[in-house]
Amino acid sequence: MKIVYYILIGIVFASCNSTPQKEEKMAAIPMMMQSFETISIKKSNPLVPLKLAGELISDRETSIYAKVNSYVKKMSVDIGSTVTAGQVIMVLEAPEIQAQLAAAKSKWKAQEAIYIATKSNYDRMFKANETKGAIAKDALDQITARKLSDQAQLEAAKSTYQEIQVMSDYLIIRAPFNGIVAERNVDLGSYVGPMGKGSDKPLLVIQDNKKLRISLSIPEANTPYLKLGDSIHFKINSIPNKKYMAKISRKSGVLDFKLRSEKIEADILQTHKELKPLMVAEAMLPLQANEATFFVPKTALVESNTGIYVIRIENSLTKNIPVTKGRALADQVEVFGELNEEDKILMKATEEILEGTNIKKQKNEKSK
Repeated sequence: MKIVYYILIGIVFASCNSTPQKEEKMAAIPMMMQSFETISIKKSNPLVPLKLAGELISDRETSIYAKVNSYVKKMSVDIGSTVTAGQVIMVLEAPEIQAQLAAAKSKWKAQEAIYIATKSNYDRMFKANETKGAIAKDALDQITARKLSDQAQLEAAKSTYQEIQVMSDYLIIRAPFNGIVAERNVDLGSYVGPMGKGSDKPLLVIQDNKKLRISLSIPEANTPYLKLGDSIHFKINSIPNKKYMAKISRKSGVLDFKLRSEKIEADILQTHKELKPLMVAEAMLPLQANEATFFVPKTALVESNTGIYVIRIENSLTKNIPVTKGRALADQVEVFGELNEEDKILMKATEEILEGTNIKKQKNEKSK
């Protein structure tokens, strides 16, 4: 029994002696310098491709509305019809306008007759006045005033007639440019009127599809890298086996309020009959900077709650350098911050690497 008792006491003392030794070994590990792979950074200016979705739009497109409330009397075109500038494509009918036009013309002619009679009296009196004292001065003043009054009323009646004539001309609708009819929303006898009154939809939509554009929305971060004249390549989702080319011809110069993007348009260089407006396109845009910048591996970038940074090695100690992201390649990303060429940064950085960590002599050092 005593033997068992002494054995238990020995085990307890052995356990007490070994615990501090383990703690000393574990405490010593963080004090050791850790080994990480580093790279030396250099500036470069690669051509960074940007893939964006866009759509094709026609070079010119207009919606045709009626100017006055009327009815469709005659239609000369339908969907797909080719039209030329100035061609009569639709005739409308408004009986009340024709009646107003006839009444205005009658009033104009009546006023014209009154003016002619007044002017004749005026001419006779002034001719008779060549004989001194034949016509009283008061009579001459009265006939002069009447002539001027009748002349003003004649001009007013003529202007009223011309105004109604212009409204009548709106009943004949002509094509504004060469193109095709892309949409028709009325039939014979349909009641039509100005937008928001007679109909919410246009009578016709005419497009000029001989020349197409591709419309794209460029994210705010990428707008500085594109300029007028840059070439872009694109393909159509419904025609995946063909590639097309366009040249940037217009930039809005402002950002969209909701999307924070700039709208650009690129003219398609050649005519392709298979392309149609509103087709969905997948475009590849080349983003080229004006000067070289730093590109680092994506693994070297830390994105945490405290910010975005890379870890630079200074005197064998780590230091977090805040940066801002720019363009992105497949395995690299552009960064802006207080960095210099030949700075050494960690190839694989994580939040767990605390600032001020000791780093061993770098192994497998690379240049970037």
